[in-house]
Amino acid sequence: MTRRLLLSYLSLAALVLACLEIPLGFVYSRSERERVVNAAKDEAESVSAYASLSLSAGRAARDLPRRVVHCAERIGGKVVIVDASGTLLATSHPLPAEMSSSLASRPGIAAALHGTSTVDVRTSTIGGVEYLSVAGPVRHATGLQGAVWLTLPTRTVHERVHHVWLLLGLGGLGVLTAVAVVGFAIARWAGRPIRALERATDELAGGGLAAPVTITKGPPEVRRLAAAFNRTAARLAQLLAAQHAFAGEASHQLKTPLAALRLRLENLEPSVAVRGRASLTAAVTETDRLSRMVEGLLAMARLEESAATPGPVDVGAICAERHRTWQPLFGRQRVSLVLFAGSVGPVLAVPGAVEQIVDNLLSNALRVSPPDSTVTMELRLHMPARRALRDARPAWVDLHITDEGPGMTPEQRARAFDRFWRAPGAPKGGTGLGLSLVQRLAHASGGEASLHAGAAGGLDAVIRLPSAQPPREGHGPGADRPGQRKRGLPALQS
Repeated sequence: MTRRLLLSYLSLAALVLACLEIPLGFVYSRSERERVVNAAKDEAESVSAYASLSLSAGRAARDLPRRVVHCAERIGGKVVIVDASGTLLATSHPLPAEMSSSLASRPGIAAALHGTSTVDVRTSTIGGVEYLSVAGPVRHATGLQGAVWLTLPTRTVHERVHHVWLLLGLGGLGVLTAVAVVGFAIARWAGRPIRALERATDELAGGGLAAPVTITKGPPEVRRLAAAFNRTAARLAQLLAAQHAFAGEASHQLKTPLAALRLRLENLEPSVAVRGRASLTAAVTETDRLSRMVEGLLAMARLEESAATPGPVDVGAICAERHRTWQPLFGRQRVSLVLFAGSVGPVLAVPGAVEQIVDNLLSNALRVSPPDSTVTMELRLHMPARRALRDARPAWVDLHITDEGPGMTPEQRARAFDRFWRAPGAPKGGTGLGLSLVQRLAHASGGEASLHAGAAGGLDAVIRLPSAQPPREGHGPGADRPGQRKRGLPALQS
């Protein structure tokens, strides 16, 4: 922000200086040129009047040479006087013979011999005078008696104009320097509180509790903005704390009544007639579902409160351990649970996240899998294509849990991670919180959760987690191709 403010100040100052100094320079150059031209005209008229008197008095041969030399020394130029026929009468400097004989053919002298005064001015690109020649007629009552031709050196005028342009440039540079110093101080003064607000906003957006921003300097608008931000941050922290506390306390308070309700329903079983057993069983099932929903809410509340930092986790060992734990339950439902194990290395995940992810996905897969079907657990390592010797792009590990159930439509897969959402026709007993918790755990670990259509018509749940080990030499596009199963990996089957 400081650089942008300073650039805007300098751009505005440079624009103002350009609008002022460039016209001023050209105006001075034009006035200096006009002054020199007018002075040359006056001098030519003075010499012409003196020559007219000398010619009339018959003293031209005696007075004119002395006069033109004196005039040339005074103006620092050259003076030439010719008679009506173009013959040289007097000159302030020696002329070559061929030039003396051709004076009458020069444009300025020829025009003066016809009674017209001429001025030939050549200027430089910035308005300075580079060449000045003035020719005027020598008049008398009887008619034209000759012409006067003056040439003036303009180096002094040219240097004076360049000197003025240099002074204007140095003055503009000095003004820009002063504007830069003052503008930098103003930009720092205005940008310091905004940078403090930016740091506090980044901290709040990252999930932390932003400390109050103390701003006593800066524009009044920024100070009011800081005060509003402090109130907003405090209110947001209060609301989040109240929400977390309510979710945790409500979940804890509901667990005990639900356990007591289930116990009472089970105690009623001997006293219920046969025709009421179905209703009692449905009530016990709904009580279990409500208990699982409370457990899911409590897990989400703990996840939001902990905000743990991801660390290295042996995902292969966790998958093998959860495979052994779930294998008897799958066998009881006549569903095969297969694990394709391989060396994928550790992944980065928050503590306990991988276990909860695998348990939720396996529970969902078991609920929708028909008898004599297969649920597959597979780990795949994705190494980035190395385009340079020092490629720091991370590797990823994908955990696939695939079932052979009814699957979901694309619209249903897009909504599956919403809280409390359940697919139409889903088996009873679900709470609609499992996949939402899976997604939150994956995001907290720096990964992603997604659902895809399975090859056998079921659902392929993919959890992508960042690998905890950097890419090794030899790992490239051909080492471990994404989406391909490693050959030779042992398959564990229930």
